Amino acid sequence: MPPWRSTGTDAEAESPQYAGQYLLEAPLGSGGMGVVHLARSASGLRLAVKVVHGEFAQDPEFRGRFRQEVAAARRVSGAFTAPVVDADPDAERPWMATLFIPGPTLAEYVKRNGALAPARLRQLTAGLAEALRDIHRVGVVHRDLKPSNVLLAEDGPKVIDFGISRPSDSELRTETGKLIGTPPFMAPEQFRRPREVGPAADVFALGSVIVHAATGSGPFDSDSPYLVAYQVVHEEPDLTGVPDELAPLVARCLAKEPEDRPTPDELMAELRSLSASYDTQAFIPEQRTGDRPFDDPREVEPAREFHRPRKAGPPNDAGPDEAPTHRRRVPSADGPVADAPGARGPRRRWRRAAVAVAAVLALGAGAVALLGAGDSPTPAGAGQPAPFRPWDIDLSARGAEASGMPQCAYTPGTLYCTRPGVLAAAVDPADGGVKWARAGGGQQADGTVEPPVLSGGLLHVVTEGGRRLAALDPATGRTRWSHDISRYDGRVAHVGGIVLLTGRDSKVTALDAATGERKWQHAVAGLTQPVFQSYGGRVAYAVGAAGTGTRVTAVDPESGAVRWQRQLAGALSLVGAREGVLWFTSTSAEYADTDAVVRYDATHGTQRRIALRHPLAGAQAVVQKDTVYLLGADGALVAADTRTSAQLWRLETSVSFPSAPVVAGGRLYFSAGDGRVVAVDTGKGALLGQTRARPGAARGSVVSGLPLPVAGDGRVFAAAPDGSLFAVDGDDPARW
Repeated sequence: MPPWRSTGTDAEAESPQYAGQYLLEAPLGSGGMGVVHLARSASGLRLAVKVVHGEFAQDPEFRGRFRQEVAAARRVSGAFTAPVVDADPDAERPWMATLFIPGPTLAEYVKRNGALAPARLRQLTAGLAEALRDIHRVGVVHRDLKPSNVLLAEDGPKVIDFGISRPSDSELRTETGKLIGTPPFMAPEQFRRPREVGPAADVFALGSVIVHAATGSGPFDSDSPYLVAYQVVHEEPDLTGVPDELAPLVARCLAKEPEDRPTPDELMAELRSLSASYDTQAFIPEQRTGDRPFDDPREVEPAREFHRPRKAGPPNDAGPDEAPTHRRRVPSADGPVADAPGARGPRRRWRRAAVAVAAVLALGAGAVALLGAGDSPTPAGAGQPAPFRPWDIDLSARGAEASGMPQCAYTPGTLYCTRPGVLAAAVDPADGGVKWARAGGGQQADGTVEPPVLSGGLLHVVTEGGRRLAALDPATGRTRWSHDISRYDGRVAHVGGIVLLTGRDSKVTALDAATGERKWQHAVAGLTQPVFQSYGGRVAYAVGAAGTGTRVTAVDPESGAVRWQRQLAGALSLVGAREGVLWFTSTSAEYADTDAVVRYDATHGTQRRIALRHPLAGAQAVVQKDTVYLLGADGALVAADTRTSAQLWRLETSVSFPSAPVVAGGRLYFSAGDGRVVAVDTGKGALLGQTRARPGAARGSVVSGLPLPVAGDGRVFAAAPDGSLFAVDGDDPARW
C-alpha cells in the first residue's frame, strides 16, 4: 500500500490510493476532520470512504473519540442512513467506509434548483422524522443535522455524517474546547450547555433544515456565527416562505426549550393529519436484535444562495396557560405546624417526551436501595383513604439560609429530608406539613447533602461538612449520639442495624446504629478498603475488581466474618440483592458502556447473563423481583427479565442525565434536570405522565447530585432545582 503523501488538511495535498483494501478513486468532498473519497471494494462495490486528516491522526484523544463514533454508528439501522461497511480507527490515518448513495445533498439540491415544492417538503419532513426516530431509539443523538448532511436518495432522505465532532470547522468555542455542530442549525442548548445535548436538539435542527429546504436559507441567518448564536438563543425564527400548513409545526420544532418541541413520533402523527394521501408510517422499523451499520461521512458545508428580508416568525406553540403554584415556607423547629398547602395550578397531561434542561450528576446504585426500597408502595390502610391533594413546599428551618435540593427518605407516616442549611426535617406526606425541622450544616464539604438513613430506630444524617455522623430521634429531631467519620473518606454504610466504617488502613469499625457503641473493629479477610453495599437485608456486600473479573464478598455485619467469596467474570457493578440472589450490570472493557445484566444465585452458584441489544452509556439500575430496569444517561430505558433472559422492552424517554430510577407499584419514576418527574409503566414500557418543570432561577445551570424520587402510599415525592419539595398522586400520572 503506498504511503500517505501528506499530513496536512488540504484536500489536494493528500491523495492516498488506498484505505485498507479499498481503492480510492476520486475525492467527493472535504471538511474540517477529513477528506471523503469515492472508492471501490475488490468486488466493485461503490463506497464513500472518509480518511481523517493527518494532524488529527496523531492525537490519541481524537482517535478514541473517532473509535467511539464508529461504534455508535454501527448501532443505527441503515434504513435512513448509509450503512458502515468497514472502518479502521487504529490505522496510521483512521478511516471509515460506508455504502455510496447516489444523489445530491439537500444543500446541493437547493443551491442548484431552489426551494422544494410543498408536497416534497412534507415528504422530506416525514423522512427526517423517521430517521431521527430510528437514530434516537438506539440511544444516539446526531448533533449536527444540516442540509449538507441529508442525502436525497431515490427511496427517501438519508441522514449522514452522524455524530462526529469537528475539531476545526467551528469558530465558536466553549470553556473546554469547540462546540459540536454548525451554528445556523444548532439548538439553544448546544450553545448554553454544549456537553449535555439530548435528542430534542436534533428536532430543533430538523426545523432549521426544513426552513432551508423551503426558502433557501435558515431561520437564523447572519455572516457572523456569534450573531447566529445570539439569534438562536434569544430571537424568534424567521419562517417567511414556509408553507402555511407546515409553519406551525416547524415553529414548534424551533421552540427555545427542549421540552416544548415535539418528538419524531408526534411529528409524524401531525404530518399524517396534514395529508391523508401521504402515509408517513410507510416504514416502521422493528426493535433490532443486532448491529446494523450506517453512515455516509461526507462533509460539505450548507449552501446559502437565497436571502430575504428578516421579520419575526410566528411565536412558538405554547402549552396551555397554567395558574401559578402556591408555595409556602415551613416553620422553624420550634414553630407550629403550617396550615394545609395552597392550591396548585391545573394538572397537565403528558404531551411529549422531553429533554432535561440541565445536566445532572446521577446518584449511584446504593441510593436506589435507600430511597426506592421495596417492590411496591406501602398499603394505605384498610379503610378508604382520604382524597390526596398535591402539595409543594419550600423546606427550611429557623435561622437557616437554605438553598439547593432536598434529599429524602420515606417511612409510612413521615417523610424525612435534609437540605443544605437544614440538618433534618420531618414532613407529613399527606399534606406537606412539617412536624419538626433542625437548622444545621448537613451538607458535605462540596455543598451537597446525603439523604438521611433510618437505622436502628434512629435517623442518621451527615453533618459538619461530612465530618460527623449524627443519629437523631425521628419523633423530635434531637441528637441521640454522633461519631467522627472524617477519617473514613465517605466509606460509610448502613446494613441492618449496623454502621460500617472503613478506614484508610482497611480496618473496618462496626457501630450499633441504635446506640453508637462499637461492636467490633478489625480488617475483613481478603478486602482492601472495602466499600459495602446492602439492599434491605442483613448482609454487607463488597464488590471490587480482581484482574479481568470481579470479586464479590458477603460479610456478616454483626461480626465481620466472611460468609462467602466468589470470583465472577467481567467488570460488574452490584445493583440489587435479595435472599442470596445478586444482580449486576456488566461494563464493556472497550467503551465502558453497560452491555449486559447478570443474575447470580449465591446459594446454587449459578449465573445468568442477559446481553443488551444496544449498550447504554452511564446506566443506572433498579431491581424489582427478577426484572432489572436500566436508565441511560441519554434517557434510554431498558427492562431485562433475568429469569427468562429476555430484554422485555426499550423506551426512549429523551431525558438527558436523569436521576436514578425508582420502581413502586408497577410504575417506574425518575427525575429530570429541570425538576420534572417522569412516570413509566413497567409492564408495557409506556410513558404515563410527567410533572411540570421547576428549574429555578438558575435555569440551564448544571445541577449536581439530582435526587431521585421517593414513592410510598400511592404518592410520589420529589425535589427540584428551584429548591421545592413536592408530592403528586402516584395513581394517576396522566393528570400530573
